[in-house]
Amino acid sequence: MIGNKKLFLDIHQLGASNVSAEAVAEAHKNDLAIQEKYGVNFINYWVDEKAGVVICLSEAASPESVIHTHKEAHGLIPIEIRNVKQGE
Repeated sequence: MIGNKKLFLDIHQLGASNVSAEAVAEAHKNDLAIQEKYGVNFINYWVDEKAGVVICLSEAASPESVIHTHKEAHGLIPIEIRNVKQGE
């Protein structure tokens, strides 16, 4: 936990071969443009184009703030959000 913020991994399952790295890069750019509005800091993301899975790492006060950011930025809501801690 960083201040009052926690680390979250959110998982999007968009369907096999239903996503491209370019499209995810654009969606991530949209997240970054509005993340401050919801107090979120998107740190990184990963894409599995073949499986159609996208995973995002963010720092936020709550999972709801992550959902609100994604919803406004591009409408792609994660199917799961997990609170995680960084290993040492």
